[in-house]
Amino acid sequence: MEIVSAVAYSEVHRAYLRDHPVERAHEANTNLYGEENLERADEEIPGCWWRVRLTRADVLGVVLPWHLSEGGARELVPRTGLTVAHAAERVRSGGADWAAANPLCAAKLRLLRRAPFTALYLATAPVDHPDYQGLVVRHGLIHVDGLHRMLAWELAGRLRAGTVLDGYLAGDPAGLDLPGPYPAVHAHRAADPTRTTDRTDPTRTADPTRTARTADPARTTRTTRTARAVRTGDEPA
Repeated sequence: MEIVSAVAYSEVHRAYLRDHPVERAHEANTNLYGEENLERADEEIPGCWWRVRLTRADVLGVVLPWHLSEGGARELVPRTGLTVAHAAERVRSGGADWAAANPLCAAKLRLLRRAPFTALYLATAPVDHPDYQGLVVRHGLIHVDGLHRMLAWELAGRLRAGTVLDGYLAGDPAGLDLPGPYPAVHAHRAADPTRTTDRTDPTRTADPTRTARTADPARTTRTTRTARAVRTGDEPA
């Protein structure tokens, strides 16, 4: 992984909504939940945001949280977590049986195989959410958004040796065994005009551009919405 530069969260947020608009008009639009996870990472992970470049090896080593395949009968990722490489192997080895047990997730992976490469969103530690609580790995490249995209691209053979993907990383990259030097994480935090105080300050003023939402920690599937989108051939974001 290459650290490109420190960035403000406002840039990260804009990039996410550009590629994954919350108001996108299809029934499988789960971008609202992705945006909420992005905000968790910004609020909770010590450090700052970094723009990064990721190799195939980086992507395959990303740790995924618990995921019960949408509408399915079999976990894609157990509570303890799996890397992208191990989750992809689970799909491959499961073959037609896995696809039959998890038809909606399998269809989503098929659709995303042809999706253009877009930025991935990662953190150096898990966010505070039930899906991440059982993760054995507590420091590394941890998923924030992009589970289905990473798996679909790997299963399609698109993550080749020379592939480089853009990404955003929340946290302190110290200890990630990077190949070269990177800016001191504690030296500064990229200026963010949407914030009035540092994010580590519990008294900071709330960002008025954000819409208040109540996260549903018990949410595990969105079966009906995804089913309709898969039947119509829309590409889930």
